[in-house]
Amino acid sequence: MNANFPLKKQTNWTSYDREMMSLALNLAEKGQYTARPNPMVGCVIVRTDKQQPEIVGQGWHQKSGLPHAEVNALSEAGDKARGATCYVTLEPCAHYGKTGPCTQALIDAGVSKVIAAMHDPNPSVSGKGFKLLMDAGITVEYGLMEAQARKLIRGFVSRFEKKRPWITCKLAMSLDGRTALADGSSQWITGSAARADVQKLRARQDAIITGIGTVLADNPSLNVRAQSDEPTTDEDDWFYQACDIGFSQPARILLDREKRAQVKAKIFNDDAQVFWLSDNFAQIQKENHLTRLSGFESLSEMLKYFAEQQGMNNLLLESGHQLAGEFLKQQLIDELVVYVAPKLMGNQAMGLFDLNINKMQITPELHLLDLRRIGDDIRLTYSFESNNS
Repeated sequence: MNANFPLKKQTNWTSYDREMMSLALNLAEKGQYTARPNPMVGCVIVRTDKQQPEIVGQGWHQKSGLPHAEVNALSEAGDKARGATCYVTLEPCAHYGKTGPCTQALIDAGVSKVIAAMHDPNPSVSGKGFKLLMDAGITVEYGLMEAQARKLIRGFVSRFEKKRPWITCKLAMSLDGRTALADGSSQWITGSAARADVQKLRARQDAIITGIGTVLADNPSLNVRAQSDEPTTDEDDWFYQACDIGFSQPARILLDREKRAQVKAKIFNDDAQVFWLSDNFAQIQKENHLTRLSGFESLSEMLKYFAEQQGMNNLLLESGHQLAGEFLKQQLIDELVVYVAPKLMGNQAMGLFDLNINKMQITPELHLLDLRRIGDDIRLTYSFESNNS
């Protein structure tokens, strides 16, 4: 946070404040498949000048280029927004992009108070939205359910605080911890329900990273596909709706140092941007949806490029044990999602990570975040403590 930040974090919140911010956070999450690369944001506008508080407007950021959460909530509130309190999950923007600044919309609507969960993590803009609101005579407070808000937009936060996107590594393994047979084949370890669940995981990413070994062995498309026309849960239903309202496929990033891939590979299909990284490209070359890149000295430098030059917040690593091992060795994995199938593949098959560990004291420490059954498989979600401290 910059030294000129205009206000201090508040800590004295009422139960009603928490209830309204919880609602705003739930609204924000509706944008998980379509808001990217923008952060998910939710907003609730409340009139408190009556005996009982009244919610007069609700909104969330549905898609990049469309109105932000505050504008949608103000549109629903209409004239009732004058004198009202605005609960919003992220500091209102103060700049012109594809849409106008939300700060000005709030000022014009005449709200009297803005309560934000967190400030904007971008140091070049953090606090500017708050200051504009305060200069207009609006009371501003922030810090309400900040941890939950940061978690919701953790990729956006990572881009500015870590200078790289949030990295989720997805792997599928047998019960005996194997990810592929000795010849590299791995289709299919998990069942259809787990593979459908992966589509939702992919849909939340700005890009999917893989290596040439995976492309040569499996020839994956690495796109998002609706696996069924019959959603069975509310989450499924929202995912299918997102696919129908202009859903944007995540980009693909192929690491191929020796340029062994063939352009006829499925990863190069034309429904999403593809970044093909190789030491054998002379310079950046762009051709329709394909961008050829070279010259990165390390994985960290590559990730910094995608954060700063491409504005990516969340990347999904779907690769074999060698590339996954390299990311792990360099402490570049923030979250690990493992699908465990009820199969045994034997000791000749490949493991999860290509690692050389000879002491228990140096084994990576993980923290279990979630465990659930997906069809006949089990999905385990872990965070890496050392990477997220």
